[in-house]
Parts: sequence; structure tokens; C-alpha cells
Amino acid sequence: MRLAVLDIGSNSVHLLVVDAHVGAPPLPATSHKEVLRLAEYLDENGAIDDYGQQRLHSFIAEAVEIAEDQGSEQILAFATSAIRDAPNGLELIEAINRQLGVTLNVMSGKDEARVTFLAARRWFGWSAGKILLLDIGGGSLEIAAGQDEYPQAAASVPLGAGRTYSDFIPDPLPSPDDIHRLRKHARSQIGRIAGDINRVGRPDQVVGSSKTFRSLARIAGAAPSGDGIYAPRKLFRRDLAGIIDTLAARTPEERATLPGVSEARAGQVLAGAIVAEAAFTIFDVSVMSISPWALREGIIMRKLDLLDSAEATSAMRSERVMTT
Repeated sequence: MRLAVLDIGSNSVHLLVVDAHVGAPPLPATSHKEVLRLAEYLDENGAIDDYGQQRLHSFIAEAVEIAEDQGSEQILAFATSAIRDAPNGLELIEAINRQLGVTLNVMSGKDEARVTFLAARRWFGWSAGKILLLDIGGGSLEIAAGQDEYPQAAASVPLGAGRTYSDFIPDPLPSPDDIHRLRKHARSQIGRIAGDINRVGRPDQVVGSSKTFRSLARIAGAAPSGDGIYAPRKLFRRDLAGIIDTLAARTPEERATLPGVSEARAGQVLAGAIVAEAAFTIFDVSVMSISPWALREGIIMRKLDLLDSAEATSAMRSERVMTT
């Protein structure tokens, strides 16, 4: 079936239309993306302001039209931390659902971690053994660990690249004190939940699945996106200190000239690098494999699993009817 996945994140909103088949990887048909940075449209109470709501409403209306024009049978729409954490998030979702005829669901941080873990497992397979997953979004860091398709432990902490950039790096060229404050904060936040993750046991493979990790790996010399999704990409702990120094010494405009760093994320990539370094330190990670699949693909995988289960159940019932 042709599915449309609408992902409303803290940094960007992204529509992905895919041809999905049970037992096969989803094949992208078309993609439509816009950098909204919803976290920048918050009032003094943390609510999404009128302009931010209007921009979001306009994009979703456009995305629904594109999905229908592309022949999508269903739109799987979900929102993450930007709307989840906003005091008026529920009210905004109800208005969008009512006015645009979509069913926009809000995912909890733990659900994000669980579904992203599923995508990583499907990408790397059972041979990866026990996986530790790290995903740095715009508003939060998702962490999950386990040896099955869904993790045995999952957590979400408010350490997204956009959030920490806004809170801890006020100037284009941050001071050593700015970097130290964020490093200390990130390690403290991750340390609070590390015990729950570490109880699963030492991972056989550490996986990163976000744009932040892809950018950091690219800065360190990983294959460019033009080499395709099957090119193996890794991020090494030994490279992170140099990456942080390089980013901290440049303005956002200068960072955007580095490989893998877009203009839209040139500011927050430094904050993401500091959070990544904190996670690598707390969990004693030496090397990470980069997954091209993340939350959107996990949503698709879960949907296909439900369809496959429903078809199997239906077939069994029909067989019982025929035998009677």
C-alpha cells in the first residue's frame, strides 16, 4: 500500500510518501519538508504562539494535499516533543484534526524511543545482538536498549539539539564556560537514567539514528549522502572532542560550510555534539553505527506489522469457516 508519514518535530515537519509492502523495506515515493523550528514560536508560558500555529496549519494542509495527490491510502501523522511539551499542544492538535481531517497523534518520549529502536533493529538485523540506541532530536534525546525488536529499557530526556542550543549557547561564538555548562548539564541528565539503560547489559552495537549523528559522522569523514543509504557510516568517540573544538571556533555561518552541516542546523549542531559526547562518556561508547532509518521508518514498520497480523487472523478465521 502507499502510505504517507507526517512527522512534526521540534525542528522540522516532514512528509514522506512510501510504497510499503509487508516483508520488504519501504520505498520512498516523494518527500516534502520544511524547517519550522516550532520551539522558536513559544510565548513566555511555553505555548506555541499564533504565528507558529498558522505556519504549522498551513504546512499540514499542504502535506495532506500532496499525500492525496500521490495516491496515499492513509496518512500516519504524529507529533513529538515540541507539541507534546507545549501547554496548548492538545488544543492545537484537536483544532488540526477537526479542520484538516487528519488524525494527529502525539507520541510520548518513551514511545519515540521504542519505535525508533524498532527501525534500527530492522535495519541492522538480529546479527547486531544487543543494541543501544541514541537519537538526538530537536527537543529531546531518546535512548533505548535491548536484544529484541522492541527495547527492554527506553527513556527520553530534554536534551534535544535545538533545545540545548537555545538554553545554553546564547552567542554565535560560545565561551568555554557556555560549553562547560552544557556538558555538565547533559551528563547530569543522562546520568539520572543511565542505570535503567545499563541494567539491560553491555550492548553489542551502539546505533545513532538522527540527523545530528549523521552530521557529526559526516564532519568526521563518513560517506556523504550521495553514496546512498547502504554505505556504512560510523562515529567514533575519539573524534568528538575535535569536532566540538572545530564547531565552537566557528560562527553558525562558517559551520554551514562543513560537510554534512546544513544552514538550518548550523547553530544547533554544536549543542548536539556536546550532548553526543556526554552520552558516549556516560555509556562508555567507543564507536557508533549510523542508521539511515529512524522514527518515520519505525512508524511504517509498526503499521505493516499490524496489517500483516490482521491478515493472518482473518485467514485463520476463514479457514475455520470453510472446515465447518
